[in-house]
Amino acid sequence: MADIFERLLKHAGPIGQHRERAHGYFAFPKLEGEIGSRMKFRGQEMIVWSLNNYLGLANHPDVREADAQGAKDFGMALPMGARMMSGNSNWHEKLEVELAAFEGKEDAILVNFGYQGMVSLIDALCGRHDVIVYDAESHACIIDGLRLHPGHRYVYKHNDIADFEKQMERATALIDKQKSGGILVITEGVFGMGGDQGKLKEIADLKSKYSFRLLVDDAHGFGTLGKTGAGAGEAQGVQDQIDLYFSTFAKSMASIGAFIAGDKNIIDYIRYNIRSQIFAKSLPMPLVIGNLKRLELLKTQPQLKDRLWENAKKLQDGLKERGFDIGKTDSVVTPVYMKGGVEEATAMVMDLRENYHIFCSIVVYPVIPKGHIIYRLIPTAVHTQDDITQTLEAFSATKRKLDAGEYRVEAIPDMAETK
Repeated sequence: MADIFERLLKHAGPIGQHRERAHGYFAFPKLEGEIGSRMKFRGQEMIVWSLNNYLGLANHPDVREADAQGAKDFGMALPMGARMMSGNSNWHEKLEVELAAFEGKEDAILVNFGYQGMVSLIDALCGRHDVIVYDAESHACIIDGLRLHPGHRYVYKHNDIADFEKQMERATALIDKQKSGGILVITEGVFGMGGDQGKLKEIADLKSKYSFRLLVDDAHGFGTLGKTGAGAGEAQGVQDQIDLYFSTFAKSMASIGAFIAGDKNIIDYIRYNIRSQIFAKSLPMPLVIGNLKRLELLKTQPQLKDRLWENAKKLQDGLKERGFDIGKTDSVVTPVYMKGGVEEATAMVMDLRENYHIFCSIVVYPVIPKGHIIYRLIPTAVHTQDDITQTLEAFSATKRKLDAGEYRVEAIPDMAETK
């Protein structure tokens, strides 16, 4: 009999195989100092484009005061227990009411984490006779939720409505054959890698042709899209057609937690059947108090969203003017597509960090096909014109080096030796 640990350690995985050289630099880096557009990395100040702090709320003085007051008044332990048993409070319910109203829904339920919440939500909604139809570029939390689904699932090509209809026809035919079950469609408001919005309007328009319920994960749209910041559904004019609206506090609100909003009857069902909340400790009170303040600022200070979009537009326009490919993004998420292998990508990252003091996230194989590199930049409301200008100049310089083959190296350097 094989030892399970021995087998795992022999095959560390496509990312884990580089852990000894990459740890602390390319993977698990440590950014230090106050959260903002400039932080310290290995003792050097960096312009940081890797933080989900869209509206700059992480260090907003009103937020810091609310967080501190929540901790002072309640501590981190309260409430003690799961919501259903002993972990409920007026504050939790107040946050749910305000989130539901903000999203134009009857009710909402808090969940502890976005990833955990989506996995458990799919499990709560769908049984073995139900069929799930989902976008090919759905986030990992959706994919992992699908792994728990005992029934059929059909994937459609990313944002391809013709293929969506093809998969809906397959799903409908299966339901008709089974004479039981229903269809759940899952997509995203904004796809976090490419920055393009999901085609919510086109999908919602097909509700008159097919029978299905629509679940939208709008982690990157909440707080950044729409007239009021209610998200991609508001921006596309179909918020009322979204049956379940899901988002996290980890992006625009720079916090912890997530929520699901929809009609009261289905939210009540979820409240009594979502196992990740029934069997988990409630969100600590300081987080709830802090999230109430963040939501208040999101609603009452639209200039934060305006500033975010001003910075995003400057960054995106500047990249396009310099000939960079930023794909089809129509959100603040800013991908930069380049050609090259893993070795070139890591050498370029080191050059950006060590010589230009630019810290941004990079995506390579196996997340995307071999030979491609994506730099994923996250603009925020607290970035400055100097931050943007220096970053554009650095990208132009390193792109010239990439095209000239200066980043072709034989292996990822051992970062333990460069400390």
